[in-house]
Amino acid sequence: MFISKKAIPRRTVLRGLGASLALPLLDGMVPAYAALRTTAAKPVRRLGVCYVPNGMEMRAWTPKGDSRQLELSPILQPLEPYRDQVNVLSGLADNVAVPRPGEGIGDHARASATFLTGVHVKKTEGLDIRAGVSMDQIAAQTLGKETQLASLELGVDSVETLGACDAGYSCAYTNTIAWRTATTPLPMENDPRAVFERLFGSTDSTDVAARLARIRQDRSVLDYVSDRIAGLQRTLGPGDQTKLDQYFDAVRDVERRIQRAAEQSDREIPLIDQPVGIPDSFADHSRLMFDLLALAYQTDLTRVGTFMLSREVSGRAYPEIGVPDAHHGCSHHQNDPVKLEKLAKINTFHMQQFAHFLETLQSTPDGDGTLLDHSTLIYGSGISDGNIHFHMDLPIVVVGSGGGRLKGGRHLRYDNDTPLANLFVSLLDKLDVPVEQFGDSTGQLPYLSEI
Repeated sequence: MFISKKAIPRRTVLRGLGASLALPLLDGMVPAYAALRTTAAKPVRRLGVCYVPNGMEMRAWTPKGDSRQLELSPILQPLEPYRDQVNVLSGLADNVAVPRPGEGIGDHARASATFLTGVHVKKTEGLDIRAGVSMDQIAAQTLGKETQLASLELGVDSVETLGACDAGYSCAYTNTIAWRTATTPLPMENDPRAVFERLFGSTDSTDVAARLARIRQDRSVLDYVSDRIAGLQRTLGPGDQTKLDQYFDAVRDVERRIQRAAEQSDREIPLIDQPVGIPDSFADHSRLMFDLLALAYQTDLTRVGTFMLSREVSGRAYPEIGVPDAHHGCSHHQNDPVKLEKLAKINTFHMQQFAHFLETLQSTPDGDGTLLDHSTLIYGSGISDGNIHFHMDLPIVVVGSGGGRLKGGRHLRYDNDTPLANLFVSLLDKLDVPVEQFGDSTGQLPYLSEI
């Protein structure tokens, strides 16, 4: 560690021409002779939630056995490099997504709307929507007090209202998993350029033409703050120089990918409704969004993020992996081996995108560890078997060490019908955001912190 007589402020931000660049945690931010854990520059805990729709091919998801020794199933294989920080949880149930008498169908809308809220939603197609405050927003109320953004909500599907939402339910229920209040859903942003500008600034004009001109400029946000970067680098030790170079490379790479997507958007392609800056490929798009979330974590612009890899009732096809069929249709497989195989391919493909995020976090230093070491990440769905809209025994994975508060490498089997909300009560407690009751919770989950 580079020891400085005067520490660089933890929240140092370089600014220039409307652009800003928040710095990651550097050794030089630790005062001389002070232990990292006792300073304001110590690593912080972060929360991330990744949601996948339409259930899972559970036979290809569920690890063998009920022991605490984790054997990764086919769908979970992309998590192999992070096995020691992975907990697969079986037996958890989203009971509040089950229809009440007279409500009938609508399981997809209820699945996504209740996933993080633990509250049965009001069935309506109008503006009188009602769910509950989501777990991520409870965390953001505390963790967001010290960051520029309380939370970041990202997705891959269009930000526009879906043409066909679940029967009898407003599209608000399928468009997001994050709810600031019981009546205020938070939209998932899918345009990488919009997210980048939210994080690092943009042109000082709100005019669309001016904004596009800024996008097409072959200049990096780093160029706008170049003088201040040069001045800062002269004060850093070799270790911090390396960290800063890695961070700048990541920013340049994200900008370059957004620029390339913007240039491609001028081509005449069927996806005319996509905003400027969205890659054609699902994998490119999702990985770019994950990289933006990683940058937001790295610079402590936010500590809370939610990500929808797709929305419930999604009709997206995946020809790039040999699945030209709609995802939702594949989930209603009726035990057809061909459809089950296609569904497993989609599930694995989604997991591969999440694994890319884990790779980025694992390779990014943060204090005395990595971003993954200091994160708590949830991956899962509000439906297990999509064929019957089953809300029991959900596919749930928790990844990350949570700043040393989580033990991994296990398959934890809980009693059937254990409320999913119990997991959230447990994780909020480990984030130092304790709650006595959340949704339909009945207590905390055991074993998460035990070897």
